[in-house]
Amino acid sequence: MLTVTPNITIPDQELEENFVKSSGPGGQNVNKVATSVQLRFDAKNSPSIPPYVFARLRNVASHLMTKEGVIVIISDTHRLQSRNREDARARLAALIAKASERPKKRIPTKPTRASKVRRVDAKKQRGALKKGRKSVSKSDY
Repeated sequence: MLTVTPNITIPDQELEENFVKSSGPGGQNVNKVATSVQLRFDAKNSPSIPPYVFARLRNVASHLMTKEGVIVIISDTHRLQSRNREDARARLAALIAKASERPKKRIPTKPTRASKVRRVDAKKQRGALKKGRKSVSKSDY
C-alpha cells in the first residue's frame, strides 16, 4: 500500500515493478544483479486516482506518462534493489501529491497610478536617449 495523501492511497496490485540490470553505481555487481527498478502505474484506469488529480497529473508528469496514461519511473541511483524500489515509489507518491494540490486562484490586480507614471517616465527617458543617438544633419546647425 502506497500512501500519497490522507485521501489517496494506491494498493500494491496497481503498481507493476520490473527489475533490470542497472547502469548506475554498484561496480562489478551491476553486471550480475538486477538492481534497477522500473515502476509502472496505470493512472488513467486507476480507481485510486480521482479524475481531477489525473487531469493535473497529465501536466505534472507528462514526461513520464505514455499515451495510454501509464506512468513509468526508472530508478537506478542506488546500489541496492530495495533502495531503488523505495526511491521509485517515493517519486511516484511525490508526483501524485503535487498533482493533488489545487492551484491557488489568481486574483487579477490593477497597476497603481504611481506605477503607471513610472512606466510612462521610463518610456520617455528611453525615447530621449534614442533620439540623442540620431545622426545630426546640416540643417540642424
